[in-house]
Amino acid sequence: MTAAAVMLAVLLIAVAWSTTRILNERRADVRRDAVNAAALEAANLMSVLGSFDAVAGALLAHPAVGAFDLPQANRAFASVLRDQPFLKNVLLMSPGGAVRASGLPVPPANLPQATPFVADVIREGKPVISDLSSGPEAAIILAYPVQNGEGEVAGVLGLALSLEQLQATFDALPLPERSVVALTDARGRLLAGSSGAAAILDPGRLAAVGPPPDAPPATGLDGLTRYFGTAAIARGPLVLSIGIPAQVALARVMRLWSRSVAIVLLVVGILLGLSLWLARLLHVDVNRLRLAVQRIADGDLSTPATSPMSNFELAALQSSFVTMAANLRGTRDALDRQVAQERRMREMVQSLERQVVRQERLAAVGLLVSGVAHELNNPLQAILGTAELLERSADLAPEMKEEVAFVKTQSARARDIIRNLSRFSSQQTGPPSQLELGDVIREVVQIRQRDLDASSIALEAETPPARRVLANFTEIEQVVLNFVINAQQSIEASGRRDGRIRIRAADEGRRVRLEVIDNGTGVSVADEPKLFQPFFTTKPVGKGTGLGLSVSYGIIESYGGAIGYRGNDWGGATFFFELAAVEPPPPAE
Repeated sequence: MTAAAVMLAVLLIAVAWSTTRILNERRADVRRDAVNAAALEAANLMSVLGSFDAVAGALLAHPAVGAFDLPQANRAFASVLRDQPFLKNVLLMSPGGAVRASGLPVPPANLPQATPFVADVIREGKPVISDLSSGPEAAIILAYPVQNGEGEVAGVLGLALSLEQLQATFDALPLPERSVVALTDARGRLLAGSSGAAAILDPGRLAAVGPPPDAPPATGLDGLTRYFGTAAIARGPLVLSIGIPAQVALARVMRLWSRSVAIVLLVVGILLGLSLWLARLLHVDVNRLRLAVQRIADGDLSTPATSPMSNFELAALQSSFVTMAANLRGTRDALDRQVAQERRMREMVQSLERQVVRQERLAAVGLLVSGVAHELNNPLQAILGTAELLERSADLAPEMKEEVAFVKTQSARARDIIRNLSRFSSQQTGPPSQLELGDVIREVVQIRQRDLDASSIALEAETPPARRVLANFTEIEQVVLNFVINAQQSIEASGRRDGRIRIRAADEGRRVRLEVIDNGTGVSVADEPKLFQPFFTTKPVGKGTGLGLSVSYGIIESYGGAIGYRGNDWGGATFFFELAAVEPPPPAE
């Protein structure tokens, strides 16, 4: 009994020492977690501010901003606000600080007077981050200089950071319960934080840049001790602080303490029942082997847990059970691999069958197109020749010459379409060249305007300055024309009298994106996966061949672009494609 008491005392001392050491280690872990979380969230906030620079650069390049075209600027700002959740507002201000354009409606009573950051931007000619008290609606403003054509600062573009969105982001951080997040300015004022941060943090503490990584924990106004980690935001006089309750370390240790107590109790039980365990040793070994055999009989072929046996015979029997389970498991795995291989082969055969069917259909289309091209080229050549003779006639009226030129252009386009269909059937593309999508849009508008007017469908074209792409003009024109024709047919099928079609192109990073938006019937969910398959059409018999979108898909894919579909706010369909932009050449020395 004395020996057992000594052993128990030694175990208790060891557990206490180990628990204390682990508690200190867990406290250090919590402190590091706070520092790392602050650094990571500060980096995320810097990334958000960096995205604001990209948004500001795009807006400063917008012609409406430099020209102070207020209606266009308002629309551009409102469009940016829809895509930027961290933006509260976009403002265009005069050198005197008056708001000239805004992404949100600004009542006259809320128009700010001359603010310090506007004067700083005008004076320094570079971006400035304002304090909380500057700008409308108590927001942090990222101000950028707006230069006119002579390179002078003619105004200020302000991006208002949404403090409410920052608070929602802080609340969503995966931090322990009752943790706090606070964003303060150079004066120690709380700009944004997690829910309840203002009622917890000490205002005197918010003015500090932050304690060193090994600083002791601080007690908040709620009486809870926390470890704080802080990080300065390099873009402005901002400090991000994250506090994690110190009791998190205690909670982590308590789990280990529970296991330690269980181990102590187990050891005490072992010491008290040593004599009984020696008497029942053989029974326990046999019962363990019985359970292992029962698991194998129930279909559990995992490796049985091995343990020392009381004699050589039981150890040999246990080894035999382990070997048997391994052999059975290997046989089952081999059967599973064989079944999986057969399934993959069956799927491969089905895929090859679908490819063969598709190639046969495309081959039939190729024969049909080649025959049609041969029969149509001769009449088209005659039409083109006659149009050229009419153009040379001296007594032809100017308006008739325009009509003859239009006939000549459309005849050439028909010839190119036939050539493109032949090229699609043989998987070939036309010679590419640098072109502007705005020219393609204007050509398509000229072609379809009369037909759309006859159907009472309004056609809108947005062609802001966009970079050039490397493609064949006729092929891209055919893709856009297919989109517009599909949109017109969708609107006509819906029976709407207020039909609208919008074509727009814009830069998207390193790509140029073109969209055709309509308010027709849209596309059902069941038909979306089959939109770009050859011969698939939702139109009645005689209204479509099912090749328009398939041809468009092949053209865009041949240039390494992307083509797709999505719904829109009008309730109709939006078809779009993206092509790689041609980077402008370096300026000449």
